[in-house]
Amino acid sequence: MQIEKKSFWGWGYEDFHISEDVIKKTMQLLQIGLGIQEFEEIYPPTIDEIKLPLPRFDLPESLKAICKDDTFSRASHSYGKSFRDVWRGLKGIYENVPDYIAYPKSEDEIQQLFEFATTQQIALIPYGGGSSVCGGVEADLPFGYKGCITVDMLHFDKVLEIDKTSRSARIQAGIYGLDLEDTLRKHELTLRHYPQSFEFSTLGGWIVTRSGGHYATLYTHVDEFVQSVRMLTPQGGILQSRRLPGSGAGPSEERLVGGSEGIFGIVTEAWMRLQDIPKYKGKATFLFKDLAQGAEACRLLAQSGLHPANARLIHALEAFSNGLGDGVHAVLIVGFESAHFPVGNALEKATQICIDAGGKISKSKEREIAEQADADEWKRSFIRAPYLRDRLMMKGLIVETFETAIVWDKFNELHQAIEQATYATFQRLKMKGFITCRFTHIYPDGPAPYYTIIAQGKKGTQLEEWDEIKRIVSDILIEKGATITHHHAVGRDHQLWYQKQAGDTFQHILRNIKTSVDSNWILNPGTLIKKI
Repeated sequence: MQIEKKSFWGWGYEDFHISEDVIKKTMQLLQIGLGIQEFEEIYPPTIDEIKLPLPRFDLPESLKAICKDDTFSRASHSYGKSFRDVWRGLKGIYENVPDYIAYPKSEDEIQQLFEFATTQQIALIPYGGGSSVCGGVEADLPFGYKGCITVDMLHFDKVLEIDKTSRSARIQAGIYGLDLEDTLRKHELTLRHYPQSFEFSTLGGWIVTRSGGHYATLYTHVDEFVQSVRMLTPQGGILQSRRLPGSGAGPSEERLVGGSEGIFGIVTEAWMRLQDIPKYKGKATFLFKDLAQGAEACRLLAQSGLHPANARLIHALEAFSNGLGDGVHAVLIVGFESAHFPVGNALEKATQICIDAGGKISKSKEREIAEQADADEWKRSFIRAPYLRDRLMMKGLIVETFETAIVWDKFNELHQAIEQATYATFQRLKMKGFITCRFTHIYPDGPAPYYTIIAQGKKGTQLEEWDEIKRIVSDILIEKGATITHHHAVGRDHQLWYQKQAGDTFQHILRNIKTSVDSNWILNPGTLIKKI
C-alpha cells in the first residue's frame, strides 16, 4: 500500500477516476428527485494549504527513527472516513491532530512506544487503514494527556505461515485486504472477508472492530474466522491465545480482543481460518412491490438453512440510482457460491421461496443478461460509492449512512420510526433530502438494515445538521431495541448509545479490564468506554 498516493482528506486514492457520466446522472437524479436548483462548489485544500500546530512534546532519540511529523502524515492520520471526518478535511479543519505518526517494524518497537507513552502520559492510537466511520482513530483526547502518537501498523504486512492441512494462516495485523487475498490466492485459498473498506483496511482493524463482510449469511463477521490472536499490552503482558477449532474453556480471549477497538492492546498477528476459493456461483434478481414484501422473503430465506452468500435487499430508489431495477420495485439479489458443489439446486429452492413471497423474476434470456449486467453494476457502484460520496460532498450535500440489526418482529416498527423521524427532521431544518434502506446481512432471527441519507441543507451548517439527524436516529435505534451498530464499531461517535446498550455492569467490567492491562489509559482513550 503506497500511503503517499492516498488522499489526505478523503477516501482512497487521489487519482481515482469516476466517470463523469456517473456523476452527471447522479446530480440529475438529485435535481429531479429533491428539486435542488443549485449546488455548492467546494474545492478540497492542497496539502500546502494545511497549517498544523507544532508537536506538543519531543521524542526520545530511540523513537525518532520510526516516527514522522510532516504535514501529510499528520493530516492523513487525523480522521477516519465518516461524513464528519471527510467534511472537516474537505474544509481544511484539523481540530485533533496527532503529534507524531509512528511506523514500528517490530514488537520491540511497539513496547518502546508503550514505555515512553506510559511514563509521559502520551496517548497512543492504533491505526490500520484509517477507514473508521465512527471516530475510532481521531485524537480527541480527554483532559490530562500531553499529546498523541498514532501507531500505524503499515510494516506488519506479511502472511507468515500457511497450514493447508488445517486450512488456516498466521498473518500480521497490518496487511491490507488486497495484499492478503493476492497472497492467499497463490495457495488457492481465501479469507473470504470483504468489507466495503476492503482495499483500504487491514486485518488488525477488522478484528478489533468486529468488521462485517460482504457475505449476507453464515460467516458475516471477521471474528468467525479468528482462530487465535496475539496482542501486546502496555503493562508488558502478551495475550496469545491457543490455536483451536473450538473450545468451551471459559470466556474466549479472541472474543475479548474482537471489538476492543485498540483500548486493551495492539494486535500484531492472528491465525485465521481460511476457505477454498469458490468455483461454482449462481445468482438471481427478484422484484418486490415494496421493502416490506422483500423483507418477508429475506426472513424466509434466512430461516431456510440455504445460507446464500448474497441476499441484498435494496430500496427501490437506491437500487435505481445505482443502475439496478426500475425505481418502483424493491430489488433482492440472491447469490450462492461453493468451492465444491454446483449451486443450481440451492438457487432453485431460493427462487421458489422468493416467488412464493410475492417476488417476480423473468426467465427470458434477455432478462438473464440484464440481471447479470445489473448485478455487475451493483458491484461497481459498491466499490465507487465512497468516492462518489466525496464528490457529492464537494457539491455541499450531506451524504452519510448508519446501520443496525434488530429481530424480525420489530423491524417494521423500527423502519417506520426511522423514516418518519428523518423526514420530520428534514422538514424542521428546511432541508431537501431522502433516506433509503438496504439489508446488508440477514439472520434467522433478524435483518441488518443499512440506511443512506442524502440531503441538501443550509450552506455552512451541514455538519451540525448531520449531527442532529444522527442523534435522533441513534436514539430511535436504542429505544426500539436495535443495536447502535452492526458492523461499523463504536468509536467515539457511538459511545453515548453504546453505554445504554451495554449497560452499567458490562461497562464496569470493561473499565476494570482496561485498567489491568493499561493502567495509565494511554491506548485510544475516549474510544468505546469512558474512564470514571
